[in-house]
Amino acid sequence: MKDFRKIFVAGIKAAWPICLGYFPIGLAFGVLARKAGIEPLYIGAMSLLVFAGSAQFIAVSMLSAGTDPVSIVLTTFVVNLRHILMSSSLSVYFQHCSRKFISLTAYGVTDESFAVNQTRFRSGSWTPGEALAVNQVSNAAWVSSTILGGYCGELIPEGSFGIDYALSAMFISLLVLQLRGRLYILTALISGSLAVLLAVLLPGNIHVMAASLVAATFGFVLRRQASRRVKDTHA
Repeated sequence: MKDFRKIFVAGIKAAWPICLGYFPIGLAFGVLARKAGIEPLYIGAMSLLVFAGSAQFIAVSMLSAGTDPVSIVLTTFVVNLRHILMSSSLSVYFQHCSRKFISLTAYGVTDESFAVNQTRFRSGSWTPGEALAVNQVSNAAWVSSTILGGYCGELIPEGSFGIDYALSAMFISLLVLQLRGRLYILTALISGSLAVLLAVLLPGNIHVMAASLVAATFGFVLRRQASRRVKDTHA
């Protein structure tokens, strides 16, 4: 019991900055989801089952636009593909853990918890139990804040406080945070331009997914070629 308490406390200490970041975003998501007609109980269920902020914002946006369920599932799946890479990177630290333990930990992997756990694992002072605690504490903060946002959304009149623009502002913020170099900016420009062009040719919201796939593939190829050139230079 003592070890469990120490692990849990270590997880809380490592996760509190994540929770502080999740709380306002979770509140905003809850308000927007409520405005989209989703009940607070279902907002909480969505946060618990999906636990991926960007995917949930996208899903709410597409639900508001009347997009068909298949397109929503495929789009959020593509957006969350990066979780496979993050989980694969962390898997080397869980080689002696049970499948149940790994599954429970993998469920809670997000960009933020991955950054915290990966850094601490590399320092050599972190354990799988503490990583699990970080993920679950972060998950609890996200789920509770979105439910609270859902109830707050019932009290905010339609169109107040510029809430209609909040979703667009959230996506712009998420995009800006990902622009870490010229390659990322080029990929974003290609994706946006393609989405506009394909919107004329393709039905529904398929153009968003198609543009994202093409641009991501283009960015991956460019990055791979750049890595090869660096290796050849140092060979």
